[in-house]
Amino acid sequence: MLSYKESLKILKETNALLEGHFILSSGLHSKQYIQCAKLLSQPKEAEKICSSLCQKIAETFNDIDLVLSPAVGGIVVGFEVGRQLSKPTIFSERENGKLTLRRGFKIDKNSKVLIVEDVITTGKSALECAKIVQENQSTVVGFACIIDRSNQNCLIKDKLVSQVKLEILTYESNKLPDDLKKIPPTKPGSRSLPK
Repeated sequence: MLSYKESLKILKETNALLEGHFILSSGLHSKQYIQCAKLLSQPKEAEKICSSLCQKIAETFNDIDLVLSPAVGGIVVGFEVGRQLSKPTIFSERENGKLTLRRGFKIDKNSKVLIVEDVITTGKSALECAKIVQENQSTVVGFACIIDRSNQNCLIKDKLVSQVKLEILTYESNKLPDDLKKIPPTKPGSRSLPK
């Protein structure tokens, strides 16, 4: 199993964890930025991280029938976790603003489902997946992610396994710490900033 330090090293080397001055999609500022897609674009490194995560999953959840991930961020990590655990893997997609199963995916009644994400911040998408599981008369055995950066904002209160837990502080633009004020900000990310 990878140590916290080894995991951070891989995240930084793949540029999945960047350090500097970032303006997040929320408009808040941060010294760190996570883009797990960068890790997942490097199959060998992603395999190492997911292998370690799978060891933690196996130690925590002993009976899993199916892996479910929310699109888009969770698809690759969900697939890799399912592959390593030898479990079928499906994903949900947004349709009219709501996560739903498409493409003929289904959850058999009384299935034990593990919900897998790349990053959990509030847990909102993971809990939307949990609702899908419940609507299909099945049980969520737990949640797993590569990076848990939830702090106190997470809606998931238990049954959460992560490879790395990060506390990433955020700041309003008028309350930046002095060291951050000295670094020109960049606007990374997959979503455009609010106007």
